[in-house]
Amino acid sequence: MQRIQLAPGYEISRVIRGGWQLAGGHGAVRSDDPIADMVAFADAGITTFDCADIYTGVEELIGRFRLRYRDLRGQEALDRIRVHTKFVPDLDVLPRITKAYVEGVIDQSLRRLNLDSLDLVQFHWWDYDAPRWLEAAQWLGELRREGKIRQVGGTNFDTDHMLAIIQGGVPLVSMQVQYSLLDARPAKRMTAKAARHGVSLLCYGTVAGGFLGDKWLGAAEPSEPLENRSLVKYKLIIDDFGGWDLFQTLLTTLRGIADGHGVDIATVASAAMLSRPGVGGVIVGARNRSHLKSNLAISSLALTEDDHGRIEAVLAMASPLSGDVYELERDRGGRHGMIMKYNLNKGAA
Repeated sequence: MQRIQLAPGYEISRVIRGGWQLAGGHGAVRSDDPIADMVAFADAGITTFDCADIYTGVEELIGRFRLRYRDLRGQEALDRIRVHTKFVPDLDVLPRITKAYVEGVIDQSLRRLNLDSLDLVQFHWWDYDAPRWLEAAQWLGELRREGKIRQVGGTNFDTDHMLAIIQGGVPLVSMQVQYSLLDARPAKRMTAKAARHGVSLLCYGTVAGGFLGDKWLGAAEPSEPLENRSLVKYKLIIDDFGGWDLFQTLLTTLRGIADGHGVDIATVASAAMLSRPGVGGVIVGARNRSHLKSNLAISSLALTEDDHGRIEAVLAMASPLSGDVYELERDRGGRHGMIMKYNLNKGAA
């Protein structure tokens, strides 16, 4: 498993186990023993886990896993585990947010995860018109200096706001962004600016909620209702990318590349993003360990120049998504924004 340093002394696995699929409300949790699944991922080298304060029940689950893993493998093995959580204040809280609120939510995450200091807190802010986003980022920086947080990152900020946070004195080490073969918005401006400031991109959506997988090759275009909000979200991305026919052309190309390497489409799709400039890691969602083998293959798959050329030939036919990172989703009345849920944090009032 490839590893990378996000900051001096702070190393992660470049394939990160996502936690959204384990959250209550995402659909049926398809695992008889999610903690045993996490143990299997960690033992195999995927030692970094992504979650959020708004992923119902997931921080607590990872907290129990950490205790179990220490009992099974010892403190030295536990010390290699990294847990990346998020600070996502509710939309309704933004106009009146205080440092006490921020600290209360961080303290809650510490308790849930059984940690003395959070490894990485990734900051999200719903509405730039609510003016305290920079203050909130700086409060996270203060909590870092006080020892409650080891590293601060962001999630879903656009390039200009990312730069403003850095210039405001907050040492961001990462930015979690939606970045896939279907959605190249980070490549417009953020990749170069982030690299200049030592910010690594951590990519979610690399398999578009499962759409970039063998299951959908040759399948008819799905109609509503789709199984979960993730599929709704990424179907909109496919529509903007160029529609179902072009999407099928991409899947066919990926299947041909996968055949040459003895892997599946999802592995190729994620490996392609792991090779992009500025990308530190890819976040792969897994409800259980059935995809562990393919998730491990992402790190070791070396796509050839010809493989990349075949992919780029299809992408050249696509319509680039408009705007900077997460710009479409910030329009709460638009197609992408209206499916979001904005008030899920049950932290400090």
